[in-house]
Amino acid sequence: MSAAPVGIGWRQPHYEALLERRPDLGFIEVHSENFFADGGATLAVLEAGRGAYPVSLHGVGLALGSAAGLDGWHLDRLARLADRVQPDWVSDHASFARVGSGLHAADLLPIPFDDESLALMVRHVDQVQQRLGRRMLVENISAYVGWAGGTLAEPEFFNELTRRSGCGLLLDVNNVFVNARNAGHAPADAAREAMRWVDAIRPGSVGEIHLAGHGELPDGFVIDDHGSRVRDEVWQVYRHALARHGPVPTLIEWDTAVPALDVLLDEAARARAVQA
Repeated sequence: MSAAPVGIGWRQPHYEALLERRPDLGFIEVHSENFFADGGATLAVLEAGRGAYPVSLHGVGLALGSAAGLDGWHLDRLARLADRVQPDWVSDHASFARVGSGLHAADLLPIPFDDESLALMVRHVDQVQQRLGRRMLVENISAYVGWAGGTLAEPEFFNELTRRSGCGLLLDVNNVFVNARNAGHAPADAAREAMRWVDAIRPGSVGEIHLAGHGELPDGFVIDDHGSRVRDEVWQVYRHALARHGPVPTLIEWDTAVPALDVLLDEAARARAVQA
């Protein structure tokens, strides 16, 4: 199996070190909203990073599943950034956050998996892709509550979303595992459940994979905090995802308790080893 690029989430503590050291990475990924300003030092840093690596723009604020509709200002800023940076990928989450006129929850809240929600997501993804003039990726989230009365299994929902809109799936295997753990499964069983989830995704629809660590509370509840190394069971699911969907660009996410850059590079090296 030929290898696909492996990258890391490029966060502020590593801006300088990455540009000085230029480690061997397939790409870097940044949170789009951090670079919406018209200029300044932050945007200059991103342009320097773009000169060294392919860039992926990963958003957390589009709120694609919000019945209130998309925020035109947010979409315009994303389009301007994408035109300036020319990223290899643009992505956001299958979540909602906006209600009413301008109220934003500043969180990735879960959407119902039913036909009405699917139609809404397809419309919004189409709107984003037309505005950007490019295909986007939509990520499955870790959810700590759910909606009653869902009529579609989550993989079926994403299969229909990618088929109808032409978008790709950003497959976060850690999120799938976390959800299985919080459904009451022990780690080994949760890994098997996550593999079945991955198997249900239609081939050819996965455009990127995210890997991250998670934390576990004393009562056994699991939190997708992106604050530690990838767990062994998640590596197992990742290996299975590669076998099922082939080599896919892969990102190491680390957003809390950010360690030294070498720790992220070590995790990226492990992802390359799994691909090999």
